[in-house]
Amino acid sequence: MTVENFTETDLRRRSRIAAFWYLLLTVTGPFVLIYIPSRFIVAGDVASTLARIASAPALFQIGIVVGFASSICYLLTGLALYDLFKPVNKAMARTMAALVAVSVPIGFVGTLFLAALPRLAGGAGFLQALAPAQVHSLSAAFLDMQLLAGFAAQIFWGLWLLPLGILVIRSGFFPKLLGVLQVIACFGYLAASLIFFLLPSAVSWTTPFITAMELGELPFILWLLIAGARAKPARQASAAGAA
Repeated sequence: MTVENFTETDLRRRSRIAAFWYLLLTVTGPFVLIYIPSRFIVAGDVASTLARIASAPALFQIGIVVGFASSICYLLTGLALYDLFKPVNKAMARTMAALVAVSVPIGFVGTLFLAALPRLAGGAGFLQALAPAQVHSLSAAFLDMQLLAGFAAQIFWGLWLLPLGILVIRSGFFPKLLGVLQVIACFGYLAASLIFFLLPSAVSWTTPFITAMELGELPFILWLLIAGARAKPARQASAAGAA
């Protein structure tokens, strides 16, 4: 199937499926990436972090489950968008989906590091032989590994937006500006990871600028959810292909 014989009904169906998974990702992502860390993790204070987890273990465990669910939603979003854009450029759509698929296992591993914390906070039986300082050191290591996994995954959160942005621009299904903003968001995510690994001292003052770039992903999500994809009239599509 090519863009030219992509029927409006088929386009709408694929667009709605992609919008459904992207909506779930948009709901679960902030819960895992923003709410749970702000509720439980105290930067530089492992003892307080473990105490918070011990005081509300059920909520923290819900965060773990939602974290796994969010990774699955991310994978299904990538596959749904691949299905939507493969008539535009199959190779580029495949690259986009592959970048999503690579990031998902990294996200799972990061969530597994967090999943160990309730056991450490609750003093599981096998930990009774360890002194509190040792438990705190082990917890700090898990938190640090989770942070590293998050920034490693963020590289792919950025990279997948580059082919997606180009596909949005070329497809004619959406305003081209939405694709341009996604490309900008791509470099925002990449900058965040590179600064974290290479220039950690610059993280604090660069965060507002990087966050503004990353927000370029949101307009496409909103457009997909509210308006959906729309096929170009045949004459416009032909003119775009000739150009």
